[in-house]
Amino acid sequence: MTKANNNQNNKTMANKIPTVETQMLIRKPVSQVFRAFIDPAITTNFWFTKSSGNLEVGKTVKWEWEMYGVATNVLTKEIIPNHLISTEWGDPPTTVDYQFTALTDDTTYVVIKNYGFKATGDDLIQAVKDNTGGFTTVLDGLKAYLEHNIRLNLIGDKFPKEVSNHGQ
Repeated sequence: MTKANNNQNNKTMANKIPTVETQMLIRKPVSQVFRAFIDPAITTNFWFTKSSGNLEVGKTVKWEWEMYGVATNVLTKEIIPNHLISTEWGDPPTTVDYQFTALTDDTTYVVIKNYGFKATGDDLIQAVKDNTGGFTTVLDGLKAYLEHNIRLNLIGDKFPKEVSNHGQ
């Protein structure tokens, strides 16, 4: 097998890794959008309700969704200011990358990728569905909050206790 064929096979294999990918254009400067994920004082306006601290490389923080009685530890693996935040979280852990691209001085394209799932079969399908919906909701809430200063409460309203036992 030639080196070119081997590289092509590696790319084909990489494309077969189950990956959740969500994306959204945010009409704010990249530094502001990036900070919204680093600083829990901002993030709690559109995602989790409580955090033990800012995201920092090598540091583990605890994120909580108090309305569901759910928490997770989040390890920050890499930060490239205004470009990338790479974290690991969940049980079993998966990687979540937040990628930021400045399209203009006042617009940012955010892509969230979640991969490294250990589940297979129906459990994998369910994890991909849950995470696709969850990260889409996060980006929708981010957009409303940063662009219009509106807290939509999307995460809390996704599974109201009257119709769900989510997280219980």
